[in-house]
Amino acid sequence: MKVLITGASHGIGKSIALEFINNGHQVIGIDKDSSSITNKLYTHYKKDIFYDSLPDINDIEILINNAGVQNSLNDIDINLKGSIKVTEKYAFQNKIKSVLFIASSSAQSGAEFPEYVASKGGLVAYMKNVAQRIASFGATANSISPGGVITSLNDHILNNSILWEKVKNETLLKKWATSEEIAKWSYFITIINQSMTAQDILIDNGEGANFNFIW
Repeated sequence: MKVLITGASHGIGKSIALEFINNGHQVIGIDKDSSSITNKLYTHYKKDIFYDSLPDINDIEILINNAGVQNSLNDIDINLKGSIKVTEKYAFQNKIKSVLFIASSSAQSGAEFPEYVASKGGLVAYMKNVAQRIASFGATANSISPGGVITSLNDHILNNSILWEKVKNETLLKKWATSEEIAKWSYFITIINQSMTAQDILIDNGEGANFNFIW
């Protein structure tokens, strides 16, 4: 498959790129930063998905919208408008098989920073719009909404033992996901899945279901 991944240089995006490469797929990454991936199956474009013009790439089969920022004052521009820009350019053509959006559990809970929450909630709504329009190509469109994920973006929590215990205790399983696990979810939904579309999958170690029962 010919796979395009935005935000492919770091964290979840890099793990997704490596998952597809390791399974023999041709991967194209777009990121405002350079990439450390060196593999004959990988091509990288150093571009900002919102502010820069996007490269002309034909016949994308799998599109994964992962690029995003948090509490940057540009969350809606990058996370939502940038993903719309990418999707409208690459997704609606005869070769497309699947589109995936990396949203956030915040899209369901409303937790975290206001613009970030709005941007991720908008992604889920836009995903459903894409699913309706892309069905004519026989393609699926879905999103996943991770809770906490172990990446360098969260080092300020991971390296603070007090904060780390607090955030783990917010989940039922007392842990966060790894970026590699999110990559495997992404692979399953876009490659193996053939029938699920217009759905958002919550992957939060039970944080949204955690509660204190008071009688």
